[in-house]
Amino acid sequence: MGGVRGRIIGLLARRRLGRRRAGGGSPDALLSMLPGSALVPLQRIGLDPVEALGALREDEPVSQLKLPFGLRAWLVTGYEESKAVLGAGSAFSNDFTNLVGTVGITADQNPGGLGFTDPPAHTRLRRMLTPEFTGHRLRRLGPRIEAIVAGQLDEMAGIAESDGVVDILQSFALPIPSLTICELLGVPYSDRADFQRLSTTRFDLLGGVTGTIGAISESMEYLLGIVEKQRVAPGDGLLGMLVREHGDDISDHELAGLADGLLTGGLETTASMLALGTIVLLQQQESRIAVRDDDSAIEPFVDELLRYLTVVQVAFPRFAKEEIQIGGRTIAKGDIVLCSLSGANRDGHGLDRFDPTRDARPHLAFGYGLHRCIGAELARMELRAAYPALLRRFPDITLAKDPGDLSYRKLSFVFGVDALPVTLH
Repeated sequence: MGGVRGRIIGLLARRRLGRRRAGGGSPDALLSMLPGSALVPLQRIGLDPVEALGALREDEPVSQLKLPFGLRAWLVTGYEESKAVLGAGSAFSNDFTNLVGTVGITADQNPGGLGFTDPPAHTRLRRMLTPEFTGHRLRRLGPRIEAIVAGQLDEMAGIAESDGVVDILQSFALPIPSLTICELLGVPYSDRADFQRLSTTRFDLLGGVTGTIGAISESMEYLLGIVEKQRVAPGDGLLGMLVREHGDDISDHELAGLADGLLTGGLETTASMLALGTIVLLQQQESRIAVRDDDSAIEPFVDELLRYLTVVQVAFPRFAKEEIQIGGRTIAKGDIVLCSLSGANRDGHGLDRFDPTRDARPHLAFGYGLHRCIGAELARMELRAAYPALLRRFPDITLAKDPGDLSYRKLSFVFGVDALPVTLH
């Protein structure tokens, strides 16, 4: 496996070096041909979606995108309209084969997993995973998550003693979900750096669509090696459980795809939430005090934070299997539909403000319907454990930079910050 890891690191190093030489990240040919309206859902100013997204939602919550190569696509920005698309599992397909043959994508680049799979395969795979993600099963991870959080706080204290400033992203936000997911799956934590790099690259469109697909392929190659080892000697984690209980009923590629989805989906998204949520927390004095001192405040705070930030900005693409009406527009068979989750979660009076006291409707931060994130409760557990512990350990923590000077991702399906320096005092 060392050879695979070396190739991964080399590939990413060459890609990043190439970006710097090109002046900060030129998109590939396809990305350069996309209309500006197609990129609006991936753009933000600070923590907020750009005003153009809200204006588009008010004017046309289901709008047609003009894409190259004759592709017909729709952008859905309204809440009810997005919910209608995400909830119409029988009318839309998520299957990866819909992408094969476009912009050089081939069948062997299929990452598998739940996100790019339709029933009945999706139903079968999700049924295998669901028991491990019930509240009862996840509670056994609670003490381990708390220990992981405490360990990272200790590490932050050590860094602060020597350096003064701590990068919350590197020392807190990334390691917590990395350790948790590796613990859940039974994947060696020593490999976390590879997954962090691959996870960031696959969601970052500044590397181009081909860069995203390439990162997925590299990740799958590595995970197939992990699966091979689990077949020989099943461990105590989720992968070992699937091998023991389902054996020949699940293929190596399916196992690797499930691991890929859980590792990268549960790592990058939760890491972004932990970092961005800290920015919100350190600017909201009332919330800061409540989360630190009142155990009952953390649950509504986390749910409002998930809605407000909506780090997964766009849902998996849907392909219409039949003609369907959404928001008064006719979606033809074969059309691509993209739901802007960040746009939908800001659809309503006052929803551009962060307010943890609101009794809001269910948000779409974890999606909706057939493909709703299976790890939603695990992510909530990590956030509920991390924020109070951070404030209790470091009650005087402050941002070491003005929020306006922080560097955020420019075009990424998962929104995030590049670094988050803080002083612990």
